[in-house]
Amino acid sequence: MKINKLIIGSRGSELALWQANFVKNELERKNKNLFVEIKIINTKGDKILDVALSKIGDKGLFTKELEKELLVGNIDIAVHSLKDLQTEIPKGLILTAVTKRHPVEDVLISKKNKTTISSLKENAIVATGSLRRKAQLLHIRPDVKTVELRGNVPTRIKKFLESDWDAIILARAGVERLKLSKYISSYIPIKEILPAVGQGALGIEIKEDNFFAQKILESINDEKTFVEVRAERALLKKLEGGCQVPIGAYAELKRNGLYLDAVVVSLDGSMTFRKKIRGSKKDPEKVGEKLANQLLKAGASIILKEIYNK
Repeated sequence: MKINKLIIGSRGSELALWQANFVKNELERKNKNLFVEIKIINTKGDKILDVALSKIGDKGLFTKELEKELLVGNIDIAVHSLKDLQTEIPKGLILTAVTKRHPVEDVLISKKNKTTISSLKENAIVATGSLRRKAQLLHIRPDVKTVELRGNVPTRIKKFLESDWDAIILARAGVERLKLSKYISSYIPIKEILPAVGQGALGIEIKEDNFFAQKILESINDEKTFVEVRAERALLKKLEGGCQVPIGAYAELKRNGLYLDAVVVSLDGSMTFRKKIRGSKKDPEKVGEKLANQLLKAGASIILKEIYNK
């Protein structure tokens, strides 16, 4: 009996390893005689933990080293939190599959149960490592003071519990996947804070000529999620956004079309441009580009120019 083998490349954090093991288990469950190995690779984003993401320069911050390993053939598959995967994928590589999406909201973690953004005390201190979260939070609550927070999910929660901060904001997916839901005070509705592009989904990248891996990965690809994130990623690519830019987006495929909701916010939260459109699922990239152009025409270009000039 022939045993086929695939090697997954993964970052070493608890969440990254959960994600890699999830993909491994799904692949082995759906493909008989397949053995999947996990190889841990440290990325630049894992090594620099004392600097804000927006100040490091984020092109491939959590992905570049994994992509190098793919290109030289040391691994077959790179598993990413899709929100970390840049929209410009290196030549020779492809995003070949995405998993079914976890609920996309961000969550508020406070030392008091049922605390929401609106119920935070005046001038509350909230920690987050995301400009997207910070800007949208300041738009809702301009009185709030924000502080920088880096590290993996358990580390961030530990730092918070030992601090005098009032709350932190994290992605629901990471908290729930690591079984840390007991710390969640409230779920932040997307009408208040839109998630990052691709949030909640895992993106699987391979070398474009690895046809065996491509065929195998069809077994775990979620087509609905793939259509949705293609629209979101096209919007982000058109806006040239990343960790340095406060952009939120969420696409949802329904019976009567593909809906895309997106926002561009100034760093201090004082200026915000948010729009929503419906388009065809047959061309999700077109939907993303169309909404990006609408946001730019509405005035988002002012925010983007100011941020890029800085």
